[in-house]
Amino acid sequence: MTTFEHVVEAKGHLIDSGIMSNILDRIIEGKCAFTIEQFEVGKTNEDESLARIKIRAPSIELLEELLDVLVPLGCYLVEDEDVHVAPALGPGWVPEDFYSTTNYRTFVRQSGQWQLVQDQRMDGIIRIAPEGPRCVKLRDIRKGDLVVCGHAGIKVVREYKDRERRDFTFMASEISSERRVEVIVRQLAEMLRQTRAAGGRIVVVCGPVVVHTGGIGGLVELIRRGYVQAFLGGNAVAVHDIEHALYKTSLGVHLETGVPAHEGHRNHMRAINFVNQYGSIAGAVNAGALSSGIMYELVKNGIPFVLASSIRDDGPLPDTIHDMIAAQARYAELLKNAEIVMILGTMLHGIGAGNMIPSWVRTICVDINPAVVTKLSDRGSSQTVGIVTDVGLFLHLLKDQV
Repeated sequence: MTTFEHVVEAKGHLIDSGIMSNILDRIIEGKCAFTIEQFEVGKTNEDESLARIKIRAPSIELLEELLDVLVPLGCYLVEDEDVHVAPALGPGWVPEDFYSTTNYRTFVRQSGQWQLVQDQRMDGIIRIAPEGPRCVKLRDIRKGDLVVCGHAGIKVVREYKDRERRDFTFMASEISSERRVEVIVRQLAEMLRQTRAAGGRIVVVCGPVVVHTGGIGGLVELIRRGYVQAFLGGNAVAVHDIEHALYKTSLGVHLETGVPAHEGHRNHMRAINFVNQYGSIAGAVNAGALSSGIMYELVKNGIPFVLASSIRDDGPLPDTIHDMIAAQARYAELLKNAEIVMILGTMLHGIGAGNMIPSWVRTICVDINPAVVTKLSDRGSSQTVGIVTDVGLFLHLLKDQV
């Protein structure tokens, strides 16, 4: 019986991270056989392990399918072979065997040299250009662009929290509502202080639940103290923040008493109507008409923000970007070079932002629903760690710690 073979290597903290067992499990699940030709185990916390594995498959199709799974786990072909490239067939149209990127640090081999891929993100295409390899969205590919295909000459380097991210290990356990929030917030606050002191960028991705749960005061303090360098959200968070600033309600309910306001259901539309007369949120702030809240502090402190539209939007506000492609591009622009991303009470915008950042960006997701936190991680943002708690309570605790 004819068999097809490839030899792959994997290097890193293969044992304590579970990567080695994951690799072998995937080989067996892929109906292939393997022989471990070499396995050198790191002897200290700093040492990396090295595994060389020969894989045998009954068909070339099964072998290629298995490599699709193993390369993102950190395996790479041992042959000294440069990356394979082919021209794009048309706008947004690439060869069938194109390489689809992960959010892990990726290198491609060109002229015998490993080169780091820039703008790393998941679900992208690697385009080869004179300035070097770069991740781009499929929609940004033009006819004739050289794109990476197959598996040769590609090396993925995984992040290992337990060894390489000691400042982030306090979040490394499974997501649970039973962990003490105060302890986690105290350690997170220290990480934020260190990042701010070093001039690092902290990006907040926010949903309207921050307003509904009374978290405005906590987030406002973080903005004032310089812990927010960019703000991403949808139309709703801005509308309800402005509604609260003008009428002290959110969704028509007084936040201080929990009592619905008379005709309070109109208040969010009144807020939109109010901003419309000034042409923008900044226009309302600069005219002195809007004088408190999250959006006010962002404008007054010169913090860039993006509001991305959705099918649910009322209004929307004049600042809200209706074109989803343009909104995605603006999100990606503000997420670039972020060191910490905090996702507060939003699954939609949280997953969207998570898809745009590389695996080495420290990502914190806070939500009262554990399913929201786990879903973000399940969608590929495996670096995400979660705090299952009330977002408003979290922000007040964090404000007191920083």
